[in-house]
Amino acid sequence: MRISQLEAIAADGGRIALWGWGREGRAAYAALRGAHGPQPVQDGGPSALHRDPRRLPLTVFCAEAEAADVEALGDPMLQVETLASAEQLSAFDVVIKSPGISPYRPEARAAAARGTRFIGGTALWLAERAAPGAVAAGTICVTGTKGKSTTTALLAHLLRVHGLRTALAGNIGLPLLELLDAQADAWAIELSSYQTGDVASSGVRPDIAVVTNIFPEHLDWHGSEAQYIEDKLSLLTRARPRIAVLNASDPRLAALALPDSEIHWFGRPEGWHLRGDVLHRGDTAVMDTSGLPLPGRHNRGNLCGVLTAIEALGIDATPLAAAAVDFVPLPHRLQPLGTRDGVLWVNDSISTTPHASLAALDVYRDRRVALLVGGHDRGLDWQAFADAMRSGAPHAIVTMGQNGPRIHDLLAPLARDAGFQLSAADDLESATAQARAALGGEGVLLLSPGAPSFGAYRDYTARGRHFAALGGFDPDAITAIPGIGIA
Repeated sequence: MRISQLEAIAADGGRIALWGWGREGRAAYAALRGAHGPQPVQDGGPSALHRDPRRLPLTVFCAEAEAADVEALGDPMLQVETLASAEQLSAFDVVIKSPGISPYRPEARAAAARGTRFIGGTALWLAERAAPGAVAAGTICVTGTKGKSTTTALLAHLLRVHGLRTALAGNIGLPLLELLDAQADAWAIELSSYQTGDVASSGVRPDIAVVTNIFPEHLDWHGSEAQYIEDKLSLLTRARPRIAVLNASDPRLAALALPDSEIHWFGRPEGWHLRGDVLHRGDTAVMDTSGLPLPGRHNRGNLCGVLTAIEALGIDATPLAAAAVDFVPLPHRLQPLGTRDGVLWVNDSISTTPHASLAALDVYRDRRVALLVGGHDRGLDWQAFADAMRSGAPHAIVTMGQNGPRIHDLLAPLARDAGFQLSAADDLESATAQARAALGGEGVLLLSPGAPSFGAYRDYTARGRHFAALGGFDPDAITAIPGIGIA
């Protein structure tokens, strides 16, 4: 659905609402209000509404704490509601929903059953790029449970080295609607599982879709593991990209059949793959990846996906591989902050699954590590993590957060036999103090919670900033995302 269609719906007496007033919601408001470019105002009848988005009546559903900010806009055509009930939502023809709001909430399901259409900002942006059923040229959509942000940023970095004007946007921190009228040769777009369905519902086909891996996550938003996987894979199965770039080592991806897409695999001997730490293109050794600034082996493997996507654009990727050495790592992703009193502080606050915590431990498997785990409880199964601790445990583990007691109970029977210290903390400050004491001035203090930050913090960034401050590091110096936007 295009913005002009929303305006036409309103011109015919239909009602449009925004649900959520975070950055995505504000970007949608600006787009509907024509902040992306002035349009001529003409007098006369309902058709004037279609030509002047400033006359489009809107309702914003937001939290009570945000209502004053919305009202401060002084927009006479903007109504504010703080209760998004099924009855309230059902009164609207179209609701533009922020990604963090699940369409599986009872009130959303009820409204949808009564005819309300829910769309997202990603769908709106794509609909402005191409006609329904057409391919949006130059769009490379990247998703995956782990490594998607680094993969997207690395893709943008190498495309820029090649000389393409490239946008780095999406879930990485810049809503696409903020770039509605921007021009770029290529669009490196990170998508969360909250946004992949938007691509499918837009009716526009991505040029290229890259999927790194699939593990269970965000079960509270999706409702079940099966629904999470279905939603994540909708970028491939429903959005029908021109080319799908897939990780051959992921069993769920390897089993896919995509009749409407050309599949390019990475991680297979005939394509881009790793042999040990050496990057290969087929039988040709290209470079040693062990010194690259890519956190974790999984991200060095995802370099293969990036190079495969670049080739899918018709570019010779081999000369670009070496430019990965100049990549600036993203914050909060296995980010070394520095050393304090003999201890290296590593901020992996982005870690929201047990698989991510295991991957972080693998990076420092030869070091003396104290691991901080726990946070918001989304019901993920930690048994595989506990099983891995039987032979691959760090020196110490400190549990914390809402699911901390559950993780602690799983690990407690193993701690003595596996030879690791186990303790519990009420919050990050206490957990950090216990981990420092366990290390005794030698080793790695690793924040890789394996759980979201909700409740204790606004988001993983706030959690990472607090961790940095506890170590005496400047939070502002460690949080900027390099390369975001268009360059």
